[in-house]
Amino acid sequence: MLGLLAFTIACSRTPDANRRNGEAAEMPSTSNVRHAQTEKGVLRIEPEMLRDLKLTTAPVEQRPGGEGFILLGELRVNENSYAQVGAPVASRIVALHAALGQTINVGQPLATLQSTELGKARSELITANARLELARQVLERKQRLASEHIVSQRELQEAEANVSSAKADVRAAGAALQALGVTLDSDETTDSSQYALRSPVRGVVLDRQAVKGQLAEPAQPLFRIGDLSILWLTVQAFERDAVRIKSGSPVRITFAALPGRTFTGKVALVGKEVNSQSRTILVRVDVKNPEGLLRPGMSATAWITPASDSRLILTVPAAALQRIEEAWVLFVPQSQERFEIRRVGRGRDLGGEVELLSGVKAGETVVVDGSFLLKAEADKSRSEGEEHEH
Repeated sequence: MLGLLAFTIACSRTPDANRRNGEAAEMPSTSNVRHAQTEKGVLRIEPEMLRDLKLTTAPVEQRPGGEGFILLGELRVNENSYAQVGAPVASRIVALHAALGQTINVGQPLATLQSTELGKARSELITANARLELARQVLERKQRLASEHIVSQRELQEAEANVSSAKADVRAAGAALQALGVTLDSDETTDSSQYALRSPVRGVVLDRQAVKGQLAEPAQPLFRIGDLSILWLTVQAFERDAVRIKSGSPVRITFAALPGRTFTGKVALVGKEVNSQSRTILVRVDVKNPEGLLRPGMSATAWITPASDSRLILTVPAAALQRIEEAWVLFVPQSQERFEIRRVGRGRDLGGEVELLSGVKAGETVVVDGSFLLKAEADKSRSEGEEHEH
């Protein structure tokens, strides 16, 4: 425990002592009672004050302690589960079926579009199929008549040729329709000029540029859809560091937007080319996002351990550590209003985390956000206690 913090705030003179000094004894008013006090290395915060501090906690973590280095990067979508979806042919948007932020399955309609060119191509395919059906019926009749020697062999051959020609017309019409990116049976509408724009991947609608009544061109993406369950963190490593990084190397990641939280990932790709200007190599890390807290575009700090190391170390978020006089301390909650001021041995900085050499055990809970405010209250209480002693 911190001996230098073991003192009591309530050290005012007794009424007898006041009378001996010729002073009138007064009862302390509630406005003069401190809301925080320290005693025997424990800080006590009154409930009304505690509500304003907005404290967050995190467990002391145990993890491999191999040598590593810090890299800065940015989250991106998983390009293996990402799609930009646009109209395959010049069309007008008739209806919208997907909203921004909505979760979409593979094949789910995003919008209904209408295209004159598509209507013409579908009509040609329908006509070609009808001609093929008629040619087949004629061929079947000629075959029956030929078996009874009622028609000549030449007429039978002409009927067979007509069927072959009709099949070729169907294939050509189908290919023309397929070139437009739409098939005849790809939607449920009876209007041959309308079709459903469908999602090729499962994910969340990240962006929607489609507006009802809008004319959409093939080069214009209407929807961006991505699976956010696994994101890509891309960082740039210097040559001397990148050559030590292997696929599968463990990575610890912190985000400025999520203080006190640490995420884990693994190196999925080490680039094969050095950037001629920055002399760096791209490294990609796969980061799981089960809670959905992470979003593409977030900036991150990654601690990459290039080689396996069986040695385990204890770590806490850097924001949890505070300096009181000559000691590094953590605030360990004992109850809702009491916090032990725990002296610890500080080790290396590990990219948003700090290695602890002594004073704590794995799994213990410590204050992260708000620890600086607790430190300020401890300093204030100790200072006032020293004044009372004098």
